[in-house]
Amino acid sequence: MTREIVVECPSCSPKEEVSHEVLKEGQSPVVRCLECGQVHSAKLEKRKIANVKAIVSRKDKSVTCRTELDSETVLYVDDEIVVDDEETGMVCPILITSIEVGEKRVDSARAEEINTIWGRAIDEVTIKFSVQSGIEKTEALEKVVQGDKEFTVGEEEKVGDTWVTITKIKVRDGAFRSRKGDVMAAKYVKRIFARKRGNRAWKRDSGRGPW
Repeated sequence: MTREIVVECPSCSPKEEVSHEVLKEGQSPVVRCLECGQVHSAKLEKRKIANVKAIVSRKDKSVTCRTELDSETVLYVDDEIVVDDEETGMVCPILITSIEVGEKRVDSARAEEINTIWGRAIDEVTIKFSVQSGIEKTEALEKVVQGDKEFTVGEEEKVGDTWVTITKIKVRDGAFRSRKGDVMAAKYVKRIFARKRGNRAWKRDSGRGPW
């Protein structure tokens, strides 16, 4: 997550404020001008806080809460932030899936402009497995894991009482990871394809299905 602020640039805009990227925080932060690239220190007024509405989904349920953010923080879809609602006591890391400014959905915005953030809880996630146990048979299994847990194509994983070998990982952006050794964190996984340990039938029918 990048924090951007609007201040004057001594090089290209000494009389008009322009966007800068914060390189080092502090009372006089070090910033880089996004117009000309000049790096310099800046004096800031006391930060304003934006109280932003956040709708957090976890599996099939959604919870509405609020979180405080620096008003000038720029948020982007796919950023990871921590929602900390003082009123309800809810603290949860989320992956931002949508940002609403006014009546529009946007890819990024300053916190002070945002009406609502939609996000997916990533502290714990439920991973769906499609497990091939025969040429014509596929089982649907699920496993709850920490969002940072990594899955690797070609490695074995225990799902409930079943050991499986991961053959392919579908990512939430629609892409697939299928090379042996490819790694993906659980928070980005849409579905995992696997074969039951000891089952070799898939090799004789490798052109069928998503395997």
